[in-house]
Amino acid sequence: MTPLYCILVHHPVRDRAGETVTTSVTNLDIHDIARSCRTFGVARYFISTPIEAQRTLVSRILEHWDTGAGATRVPERADALSHVEVVSSLEEAVARIEGREGRSPRVLVTGARPAPGAALRTLEEERAYLGEGATPTLLVFGTGHGLAQSLVDAADAILEPITGPSNYNHLSVRAAVAITLDRLRSK
Repeated sequence: MTPLYCILVHHPVRDRAGETVTTSVTNLDIHDIARSCRTFGVARYFISTPIEAQRTLVSRILEHWDTGAGATRVPERADALSHVEVVSSLEEAVARIEGREGRSPRVLVTGARPAPGAALRTLEEERAYLGEGATPTLLVFGTGHGLAQSLVDAADAILEPITGPSNYNHLSVRAAVAITLDRLRSK
């Protein structure tokens, strides 16, 4: 099976006006996405923020679950959080994956709305690709109102948006990660 990595990007992302901004890390995103990643066999979950104070905050939370009181109080959560790494950028996560895997990962971006004119990978195509044991894949999720266009343009592939029976599509990133991983990795 192809090694799968996830990253939650806090910069560069868009605000509701489409401007490029940096968003804040939230504790729920750290915990809930780590648990989904662990459940579905993700090798590493990266949290990316260029803000040093935010990286320090994430590191302190992870330390609490690694060596602090949380490690013995809720061992299942400690296990999930042991697969989290904080980085300053997508490029740093790619470099860490290269160090682990010995080759660059394929970068697969996600979004709630289809990219105009882009060739999208269906969830079925991606599920089959990941089952083949091919190139390591980094699945990229954005915060705010989605990834900045520069990240989308630089990606190797774009995953189709999650859809349901209605036109409404405004999931939390935690829900989007869980649904995507379930569709890509469930038995």
